[in-house]
Amino acid sequence: MGQVASQPRKVRKRMFNAPLHIRRKFLTAPLAPTLRKEIGIKHLPVRKGDTVLIMRGEFAGHEGKVVRISVKKARIYVEGVTRRKVDGTEIFVPIHASKVMITKLDLSDEKRKEIVRRKGGRVK
Repeated sequence: MGQVASQPRKVRKRMFNAPLHIRRKFLTAPLAPTLRKEIGIKHLPVRKGDTVLIMRGEFAGHEGKVVRISVKKARIYVEGVTRRKVDGTEIFVPIHASKVMITKLDLSDEKRKEIVRRKGGRVK
């Protein structure tokens, strides 16, 4: 295992230069207390189709489905969280995954269920 960087500039450099398969893990969010009790896991990477509650920022308190995820920018885009551009078009506002809480999981994918089981969670 490599040496742990302690200087903020080095930590940031590693974060921004990380490959996409590692950046995917930066998009991890905590689960809502009710979901946490039901499944038995504290955190999971956010996926398209999950329902999230925004906890911080301008849109705090807004709940919606995840429409798109940008692994490159490490941001998620939530349904209903939009801003109007000068020309009148609506665009989604990017939100960091650490600022949201997952309220409903999209368990339609078998691989997602397997990930939850691997982490020690209970899935129907």
